[in-house]
Amino acid sequence: MARLRIAQLANFVSETSGGMKVAIDRLGSGYLAAGAERMLIIPGRRDKISETEMGVVAEVRAPRLSSTYRMIAEPWRAFDVLRRFRPTSVESSDKWTLSGVGGWAARHSVGSVLFSHERLDDMAAGWSRSRRLVRPLVAAMNRRLATGFDIVVVTSDYSAGEWSGLSADLRKVPLGVDLETFNPDKGAPDPGPGPLQLCYVGRMSHEKHPQLGVAAAAELHRRGVGFELHMYGTGPDLKSLRAQAGRAPVQFHGFVAGRDDVARRLAASDISLSVSPTETFGLAVLEALACGTPVVTADRGGARELITSRCGEWGSPDACGIADAIELLADRLSPQVRTAARSHAAEYDWQTPVSRMMEIHEQAAEKGRRAR
Repeated sequence: MARLRIAQLANFVSETSGGMKVAIDRLGSGYLAAGAERMLIIPGRRDKISETEMGVVAEVRAPRLSSTYRMIAEPWRAFDVLRRFRPTSVESSDKWTLSGVGGWAARHSVGSVLFSHERLDDMAAGWSRSRRLVRPLVAAMNRRLATGFDIVVVTSDYSAGEWSGLSADLRKVPLGVDLETFNPDKGAPDPGPGPLQLCYVGRMSHEKHPQLGVAAAAELHRRGVGFELHMYGTGPDLKSLRAQAGRAPVQFHGFVAGRDDVARRLAASDISLSVSPTETFGLAVLEALACGTPVVTADRGGARELITSRCGEWGSPDACGIADAIELLADRLSPQVRTAARSHAAEYDWQTPVSRMMEIHEQAAEKGRRAR
């Protein structure tokens, strides 16, 4: 088989991005290590192509949507870069302005893969507050995406749910965790009689549900539980979250740039919160578990699929449900629970998803060749 030339495309990627950026970068470096050529196409301030140790990185001029994110508003700019790169397959991590990547690939006899990082039905319902209104629109979008790409990749059973009944060639590929960076050696909670140390690592934006963690903290404070919640991350909801916390012992530390620093803060916590009920996977869950820190999640969503009763708890996605789960887990914290957390995370190395994705790109590229 000819050498694979894989082009990855994404919107909403910046230096402060979280799980999606980590996944794209780790898969991309894995493709290179496996012998493929790799190009990454992302939005930027101006058109720019750079040769890096991570392959070719192409920034295409895109308008700013916020202080953090840009979105490619003129897809032809990305298509022009693709035409020059001549990929054997494309991997799009965007369902919005880059949704036409599958069509471009079909017209040029190139294999196409859609990496589904979000569940549009639940996300859109959260924006509109009405699942009934958005369901037909999302169903129509997903039907178009299912037929527009050769293969659709999801990371969890929850994520697969929105593709039920559609014609997509669906593949489940759980992601991995950097077990060297995230490990219990980075630290441990203070064994003294101080307050329970809770943490949340993620974007302070409504779709990530940080407000649910803060609401649970307010409920614990009302119950008289001794704790401190440390919020790590930045985003548009930071001001409202500070106001929501009120007098509860919640500290906002802002964005933590270094992965080693994130690992130290996770390892020093008693419990990590990853409570979004619409998370399609939950890299933050695996990073905490890899540090030996047990996790509380919502009782639905992809993050719930990553923990067992040996290394975490889950509750209904409301203040009382998450607060109850925190108290249940706090009552059984022990070295054995921390060991179980690390052991569970060790099942999710990055080589497995890289190998699986390489197979998928080979299959997609073969579909493209057959279409010539």
